[in-house]
Amino acid sequence: MSSAVLILLAFLLGSIPTGYLAGRAKGVDIRQHGSGNIGATNVFRTLGRPLGVFVFVIDAMKGFGAVWLAVHFGGSSAWPGILAAVAVIAGHNYTPWLGFKGGKGIATSAGVLVALMPWAMLIVAAAWFLVFLLSRYVSLASICAAAALPLAVGVLWFAGCGGNATLLGFSVVISALAIWRHRSNIVRLRNGTEPRLEGKTPT
Repeated sequence: MSSAVLILLAFLLGSIPTGYLAGRAKGVDIRQHGSGNIGATNVFRTLGRPLGVFVFVIDAMKGFGAVWLAVHFGGSSAWPGILAAVAVIAGHNYTPWLGFKGGKGIATSAGVLVALMPWAMLIVAAAWFLVFLLSRYVSLASICAAAALPLAVGVLWFAGCGGNATLLGFSVVISALAIWRHRSNIVRLRNGTEPRLEGKTPT
């Protein structure tokens, strides 16, 4: 299968607006509630934990599935997997079905990392949970996890535990993209207006 076809399939897979569709199934346009984002966190806050977890898992599976297909059908080079990873995240973040306005790519990036760099993903996940448990800010945890990704990849590479310069460069790109997508959250964090995720069942 050609790289161009795999990249297109990855973008289309990523573009499926899971959070929006989940909200519509409940008669809610998730874009009109909470932060207006179609990602798992806003679904969690607006529609409750079960649906929020469902959206997170499906969005993560989009990332994993796109990279898995590229790795298995794109040849022996590392590039098909990396290009598919960029495409699926871009599809999620800028879905054409909603005017090129999508999620922030955290769940999809998590799925991508499980497929490409599982050990780095463990470090990133640990950073996310630590920051979240200390702050209760999902956005801050996501920003810190994104910033930790290139460091994790670099440390594992230099320690001889996998990775290479290509994956390090890729990790820098998706880290920067994730942080850029959280720029409005950064403003709210600085202003003290960012909502914390508290309680068992958001309303």
